[in-house]
Amino acid sequence: MLSTDKITEIYHEVDEFFKAYSNVLQSHSIESDSTKKKRNRKSTLNASEVMTILILFHDSGFRCLKHYYIDYVKVHMQKEFPKTVSYNRFVELQKTVIVPLGIFLKSNRLGKCTGVSFIDSTPLRVSHIKREKQHKTFKNIATKGQCSIGWFMGFKLHLIINDKGEILDFLLTPANVDDRKPLKELNFHKRIFGKLFGDKGYISKDLFEQMFVDGVHLVTKIKKNMKNSMMLLADKIHLKKRALIETVNDELKNMCQVEHTRHRSFNNFIANMLAALITYSYFPKKPSINNINDIIDQNRLIA
Repeated sequence: MLSTDKITEIYHEVDEFFKAYSNVLQSHSIESDSTKKKRNRKSTLNASEVMTILILFHDSGFRCLKHYYIDYVKVHMQKEFPKTVSYNRFVELQKTVIVPLGIFLKSNRLGKCTGVSFIDSTPLRVSHIKREKQHKTFKNIATKGQCSIGWFMGFKLHLIINDKGEILDFLLTPANVDDRKPLKELNFHKRIFGKLFGDKGYISKDLFEQMFVDGVHLVTKIKKNMKNSMMLLADKIHLKKRALIETVNDELKNMCQVEHTRHRSFNNFIANMLAALITYSYFPKKPSINNINDIIDQNRLIA
């Protein structure tokens, strides 16, 4: 069961954020001149509570949001959420907090760059590849792509993490987008400095030169048909530690359920993904590596 302290901590941070978000939104809103009366009835379950419930779901051990909400929240969390609504109404409210979830993640829950970062993409399947033509929920949205274990139907989640396992930035693209394309956009790596380690899928001379101008040194392994070159020992070791981001992807999928095929709308898919990333940021222990630069000669070259 989730501890009361953890529920209170997450709700307090989310509620403080939403108060500031609402004030900014209200100050930039244009008032309507219409004299027609509009229904503006507030929900008994406020937006902060909806966001908190979604975040807690990914750390609850439940695999189904419906069972989690009906069998756990409405039964065992009445003290924390006394004014719950029906599940159908909760699904409707879930769509209204997508933008606040995204802003909360970007502004409050991302880590800080340490100069050593890792990048990778992971597939988010929304349907079995054999049912791609029958699938209707993500029709004309999800695409067919290929990863290391074969073809899949869905999207790609691109992640950049630091050596402490904290997410520095993320980007969602269709499955058929090349892994190097997001790095060509400055907004994706504008918070990154120092060295960025990736797999062979990020090999590109033009991309390397572009990012080097932006203050990021892209380091990748070489292919078998490429000439070998001298590399710093620290970089060689960091490339071997690139499995760190694979561990993060594994925790996001198996512990936070960032990927499943039970979505019934694109909006709820986005809300599920954002809530899962926020939940991961609250993990007290994240995959990490030791600071290699403190124990070896940084200027030592190795082939």
